[in-house]
Amino acid sequence: MAADQNKMTNKCINIFKIAILTILLALVLPVFAAEKTLRVLAWPGYADPDVVKVFEARFHSKVEVTFVDSDESLWDKMHAGHDNTFDVVAANTVEIRRYTREGLLQPLDLARLPNTRFQLPRFRALSSIGGLTRGGKVYAIPFTYSAMGLIYDRKQVSVPPRSMSELWNPRYRGKVLAFNSAQHNFSFTALALGVDNPFQLDANQMRRVARQLIALRRNLLSYYSLPEEATRLFIKHKSALLFANYGTQQLTQLHKAGADVGYVIPEEGAIAWLDCWAMTKAARDPSLALAWIDYMLEPAVSRLLPERQGLANTLTSPPELSDKSRIIWLQPVEDVGQREALWGKIVSGNLPERF
Repeated sequence: MAADQNKMTNKCINIFKIAILTILLALVLPVFAAEKTLRVLAWPGYADPDVVKVFEARFHSKVEVTFVDSDESLWDKMHAGHDNTFDVVAANTVEIRRYTREGLLQPLDLARLPNTRFQLPRFRALSSIGGLTRGGKVYAIPFTYSAMGLIYDRKQVSVPPRSMSELWNPRYRGKVLAFNSAQHNFSFTALALGVDNPFQLDANQMRRVARQLIALRRNLLSYYSLPEEATRLFIKHKSALLFANYGTQQLTQLHKAGADVGYVIPEEGAIAWLDCWAMTKAARDPSLALAWIDYMLEPAVSRLLPERQGLANTLTSPPELSDKSRIIWLQPVEDVGQREALWGKIVSGNLPERF
């Protein structure tokens, strides 16, 4: 009888231990799962599903990608608060500078990014690229770049345009697609007007550019946000001219869609952006974040940028951007808030007299 009671007691103890272990696992496993989740904030084409899948399998993690369609959207998401934080972000050099100054990024350990050895020398000279370093520390690594040129329909525009000012040609009334963003529109319009520094406008220049952007509304078919949206509108409505905010990525998309289009860098120059990967201050697993940035620089991954997106990578020089004399790299602007406020009035249809 005593032996039976001991067996029963031991059985109950074992059942109790199993129950406790089950409860502990239920509490602990979600924590480990959350630590292996990487939240990525990027632009379309930077994190394709098959690329993400390989990373997830290699690093036994889950990747959540959020795409943006403008610098303004990127800024808003980076400031969305604790419940909507990201671990890595892809942004142009000007935005990287802003985020670094706001304390939203943390320095990168270059020793843990061995794939930077595959990059061209000019992209490894990080201190020579504005916005990437601060206080002797590196906050971002170059990834891809393009110039915001002018795309035109060869059937409607027989002679390649020589200037962005062609967007205002009355011949193309209702045939122009423009990007819905304040910063770049003010800058490229200033260039078209002959302003020496399109990033630092004084009050008179700002007024002149704003009125010119109002005048552009007469020729607009629509504003667009994403490259896929621009491709659809261009083909469906037989657009003639397109300000290519996404650069050669849009040229590739239109070619794949069957459009007979050309791409030019205007005589006055084209503004170019350099997008980089950075790790946020809120990154929960810095090792995983650094692994992602390094993975993006692998030759097999970087080669997908020109192959799939028509974008340049930092490993080879693209022939379409060989004329560097007409490339004007993006710089910080005089007043982001003022540009955004004016742009809000422009897209809302306000009359010039209300500016």
